[in-house]
Amino acid sequence: MATYETIIYEASNGVGTLTINRPDQFNGMTVKMLRETYECLQAAAVDPDLRILVLTGAGRAFCPGADLKGGSDDEERDNPDRYHVARLLHEMPAVTIAAVNGACAGAGFGWACGADIRVAARSANFSTAFLRVAVAGDMGLPWSLPRLVGAAKARELSLLSEKFSADEAHRIGLVARVWDDDVFRDEVAKLVAEMAKRSPRALRTMKAHYVAAERMEFKEYLELETERHWKLVSSDDFREAARAFVEKRDPVFK
Repeated sequence: MATYETIIYEASNGVGTLTINRPDQFNGMTVKMLRETYECLQAAAVDPDLRILVLTGAGRAFCPGADLKGGSDDEERDNPDRYHVARLLHEMPAVTIAAVNGACAGAGFGWACGADIRVAARSANFSTAFLRVAVAGDMGLPWSLPRLVGAAKARELSLLSEKFSADEAHRIGLVARVWDDDVFRDEVAKLVAEMAKRSPRALRTMKAHYVAAERMEFKEYLELETERHWKLVSSDDFREAARAFVEKRDPVFK
């Protein structure tokens, strides 16, 4: 397993956790962090055993955007694929969860919006932030944010660049759950454990359905969905789930 300087990646029993790890700098994003996160997610995306990936931050912040004290690196202009972290989170086969434990702004906000699900600690706060530092943004926010909160709200959040709370993020549909800080990590673990009980094949197929549906006409999508559905119905996972339902027990998927 690769080792990194700015992130920590751990995986076991089908669940991976990528922790942004610059707590002394509140997890401000650097060129090295961008590079390491992209490389880590590329590897995770082809891990056949991975069902769920959690993205979170060490310490008191998630990621407040670029570390403006860290400067820039012209090398990144020649490696634009590394700006595709949000796309990897959005499209990789495993279900992705952004567990927002603190400040989430700018590029960090873009990463969170790439995930399938966002949950937040009560003290977390959010901002698009880009206009505050005279840039128009990166990490695909104009693509992802309108799909989460609607076109008008997305433009409001981007153009006004105001900071808003976790409760407001929940109200507008940006995050799925908000938990008090003292139970946040435990509640995230419970949510992930519950999802990990599902059939790995069905979980990854459902994720693939949503990715495909964004690109296809309705008729074309239904043909793909139906083909995949009958493959799942013919699987050992489906037979085990049906038996477990009748026997009133949790299924055991192999």
